[in-house]
Amino acid sequence: MSELSDEAALALAAQGDGEAFGVLYERYVNRIYNYVYYRTGNVHDAEDLTARVFVRAMRHIHNYRDRGLPFSAWLYRIAHNLVANWHRDNSRKKEIPLEDFSLGVPTSEHPEHELLQIEERERLMKVLFYLPAERQQLLILKFVEGLSNAEIGQIMNRTEGAVKSLYHRTLLSLRDEYQNHYSKTI
Repeated sequence: MSELSDEAALALAAQGDGEAFGVLYERYVNRIYNYVYYRTGNVHDAEDLTARVFVRAMRHIHNYRDRGLPFSAWLYRIAHNLVANWHRDNSRKKEIPLEDFSLGVPTSEHPEHELLQIEERERLMKVLFYLPAERQQLLILKFVEGLSNAEIGQIMNRTEGAVKSLYHRTLLSLRDEYQNHYSKTI
């Protein structure tokens, strides 16, 4: 059944075929989890919210309508809404718990270089949480998911030009936030 196209799996899942929905789940669970993780910064919350995305999708699959967007866009919108609710409910900026980062064993001859890279990534992740949710979403879709501006536009319901403009403004904001937070420590 894994050879089914998304369209065929969607049609079967809408008729109540759990195995067809399982195919869709397997195709998209990692992408949705990554998106949610980078928006929450916490493994446990990401797992919980990802599960809720797919429970909600399964409950409402019969309402799904193909409007020329990929099925993944529908899942990302569900994820976006759940993450927005999660942030509102927590009503605070999340910090990334250090225990969620796996420093692991250095893989190069220069472990001090790797440590500096890890510290730099941690700083960048903390600064990301100061950006508005829409800009966080854009950066995650662009750099974590590797989506094109056109694909991001479909998910965010924007034109490709609007995505490019938002991307440019987001990078400038990210640079400014980073400098504001870390120029004193550099």
